[in-house]
Amino acid sequence: MGWRKSIVNAWVVGAALLWGLQGATAAAGETDPVEVLQPVRVVAAPVIEGNVVDDYGTQKTVVSEEQMEDLNAQDLQTALRRTPGVTISRYNPVGSFGGATGGALFVRGLGSSRPGAEIKTFVDGVPVYMSIWNHPLLDLLPIDPASAVEVYKSPQPHVFGNALAAVNLVPKTIREEGRQSAVKLAYGSYHTVAARGGHGARTGALDYYLAGAYRSSDGHRDHADGEMKNLYGRAGYRINSHWSVSAFTLWNDNYADDPGAEGAPAEELLGRYETRLWLLSATLENTFEGASGSVKIYRSGGEGDWLDQPTSTAGVQEDLFNDFLFYGLKAREEFHLWPGGRLLTGLDWERTEGDYRIEYSDGTEDDWDGHGFNILSPYAAVSQTFGDPRGFHVVPSAGVRFYDHTDFDSEWAPHAGLVVGVGKTELHASYARGVLYPGLDVVVFSEEVIPALADTWKNLDAEKLDHWEIGLTSPLGRWASVDVTAFYDEGSDRYVVVPPPPFPPVYDNVEDYRIRGIEATLTVYPSDSLSLFAGVSLLDPDPADLPYTPDCTVSLGGNWQFLHGWTLSVDGEYVDDMVVREQARRSTAVNTQTVGDYFLLNAKLSTRWRIRDLQATAFVAVENITDVDYEYLPGYPMPGTNVMAGITMAF
Repeated sequence: MGWRKSIVNAWVVGAALLWGLQGATAAAGETDPVEVLQPVRVVAAPVIEGNVVDDYGTQKTVVSEEQMEDLNAQDLQTALRRTPGVTISRYNPVGSFGGATGGALFVRGLGSSRPGAEIKTFVDGVPVYMSIWNHPLLDLLPIDPASAVEVYKSPQPHVFGNALAAVNLVPKTIREEGRQSAVKLAYGSYHTVAARGGHGARTGALDYYLAGAYRSSDGHRDHADGEMKNLYGRAGYRINSHWSVSAFTLWNDNYADDPGAEGAPAEELLGRYETRLWLLSATLENTFEGASGSVKIYRSGGEGDWLDQPTSTAGVQEDLFNDFLFYGLKAREEFHLWPGGRLLTGLDWERTEGDYRIEYSDGTEDDWDGHGFNILSPYAAVSQTFGDPRGFHVVPSAGVRFYDHTDFDSEWAPHAGLVVGVGKTELHASYARGVLYPGLDVVVFSEEVIPALADTWKNLDAEKLDHWEIGLTSPLGRWASVDVTAFYDEGSDRYVVVPPPPFPPVYDNVEDYRIRGIEATLTVYPSDSLSLFAGVSLLDPDPADLPYTPDCTVSLGGNWQFLHGWTLSVDGEYVDDMVVREQARRSTAVNTQTVGDYFLLNAKLSTRWRIRDLQATAFVAVENITDVDYEYLPGYPMPGTNVMAGITMAF
């Protein structure tokens, strides 16, 4: 009965706080009249903004800033935790432990390879991940600068390369004339603190936005603490009606501790993982009647330091200091040279570097001087619209991306698509090949970790994923929409270490896998003040021990605006039992650890009001309302019922 009492107390305290804030404002209104905000015509869609099909027959899922606020998301995992086809793992309420699966995203069964990963992560199209071990570090990807998160669940060679799936954070931009400032403060269970502030403006041809955020928590267990800090900014200038320039920067500094398996002795804890990033990019954009595009140059560098790791020598710990660096250029132009036709051309050039240093507690040291890869990948695609886009229409498309790598053989990635529609009801079908090159991890292992591998990494090929997809998207009258997508993935040439016998061990492309699945989403607007969402993801992997690939996931959400300026947001998720832990790159590796199924329910109650130019929103959010026992890794229990309350002031 304890959790029921906690829920009742949380809601009572939260409601009292919200009514108290409104009451205090009303009292102040004797001199400053209060304007109660009226509900918007249609409330925001819950969980996701929607699935977008482009003119090349491919689809992405978009989660907007509004959805992230409704979910009370504090990081990328909580922003995407209800997105169909996405599975998450974590150890701590704040911060991702990057040395294992203590903070990770998995998309349709992809992303569990560590070292190495099939998913690449981007900010404003710029790569942000740990180059040495070739996998994402989620604390490097704060959601505070993002106006939206784009999830690409399949290879899309006309959008990105050297990855089988991708997540991209789209930076915020001030789009309306005038100035905007906002401050958000929140406090919750486990001494969790969240603060964010920003200011921006658009004046004529110039726009800018500067902001920062801070989060920390003691965690729900010993050694489950974490901290995240970031600063970011964007500035843009419209040169004339055809040309504009912009610059974006992001800095962050974070840490997360490993709480260890429940009951494990302190000497078995995996220590602390610290991450830091400094990203800079500059973009030149053009828009003409017959063409539009951009050229972007960038630098993305930082650190991922794994501290206080236990070693095989009793009493000796190691600190591993990893440095990563990416820089390059992305050029893209789409031409409209004939009626209904689109010709897309692009070129990506990327340099990847990394090195590390190890310091042992006994005073000894080791280091790896590093290595670098260059990838040049031009691409082109063409699509043609036949018919009337507002009526019956058919849009066939085809394209290809070419990869020229400094250390591995060249590859081709073709794709083709077809969209057939009547108005907004569209059937889309596509095929695409994904290409994923080995990362710096294969060099590190050959030169430092397993020297017996020698130069066998140089004989590796890129991994390939052949993806087929067919889907239907349709409005159901004025108040509902539905998306259904079926897909088939066939992966080949996954690189692994093949151990003896015979000696020595070698790198080889010997593993294949297959994933079949269906995703469906339904969004309903029963009235102007109520929106509901339901999504289901069904996955069938082969081999069956593919980690973080639950057979069934169900996502639910709802937003309800009531009274004057009040909003109730509810989200829930059922996740089937699943195999967990990273998918090791050894030919003999088998994943045997599993976690049970669970259903989580969260809710957020908020109220808005205005005093002249000040708009305020106060909220109380409750996570894991039913106090479910669940975990993403055996022995790592996640928080029970927990509460957060806060206020946002915009002016």
